Amino acid sequence: MKSQSVFYSAVVATTAAAVVTIVGCTSEPPQNTDSPAVPAVAQTPLPSAATVAESAETGAKDANEMHPHKPGSHGGIIIPIGSDSYHAEAVIEKGGDFRLLMLGKDESRIQEVDLQPIKAYVKVVGDPDATPIDMKAVPQEGDGPDKTSQFVGQLPETLRGRQLEVTIPNLRIAGERFRVGFTTVTENHDEQMPEAIAKNEEEKLFLTPGGHYTDADIKANGGVTASVKFKGIPSAHDNKAKPGDRLCPISMTKANPKFTWIVGGKPYQFCCPPCIEEFVKNAKESPDPLMDPESYVK
Repeated sequence: MKSQSVFYSAVVATTAAAVVTIVGCTSEPPQNTDSPAVPAVAQTPLPSAATVAESAETGAKDANEMHPHKPGSHGGIIIPIGSDSYHAEAVIEKGGDFRLLMLGKDESRIQEVDLQPIKAYVKVVGDPDATPIDMKAVPQEGDGPDKTSQFVGQLPETLRGRQLEVTIPNLRIAGERFRVGFTTVTENHDEQMPEAIAKNEEEKLFLTPGGHYTDADIKANGGVTASVKFKGIPSAHDNKAKPGDRLCPISMTKANPKFTWIVGGKPYQFCCPPCIEEFVKNAKESPDPLMDPESYVK
């Protein structure tokens, strides 16, 4: 099956037990602060998009030696910063919102940083040119004055749903400056998981009956698409299913009961909304009888 790159806030991104290819982040010496009127970020010219893209590819090779990180609580990719001194969770949502959530050395702790504009250079894996994206500080509830634990940008449509490499060349944390980079490519689940479909195609798929997928199924599922029903629920893919665990019929990873969908009058459990899309599509097009939900057990 095709791979997908995004983090679904329901996402994509993609990505729980997979060993994520990430770019290690290197600390740079603090700027001279004798002149407080000039922000540190303004004293260092940003590199060209081509230079950033090249540094991301080089750094990714070294980062493979780092230990794997747990999936983020928002379904994103956990990125180590400064040899694991800090972390961030990168979440790319279906509508193109790109969020960077700051975390501490302990990945379960939120890390506040100074308010600052940052710029991310984003390119499709394999492409030579990167697109600069402005990431604005958007403080979360509980962040202190002049502090933020979240940055938000918007991916252009040409980059959505693609496998991406991202480099942020300048990020200040606790008086130090770091270069942060990562890729949305994963080594296993993405190869199994289907691509998300366009909104109009998704509505046609879920809201019209066909084959083994009936009007009664549509009503039982709330008369909505999977992306609408499960919006905001993170997809934490688990390749380590234990005997007796339910399996996703598409990826054969551990299923999440939160992602249950009625097909043929029976409840099936999945790992994420894109796998539901694939299963419903198969149910509508294939003349073969559906396997019973109990068939998908470890």
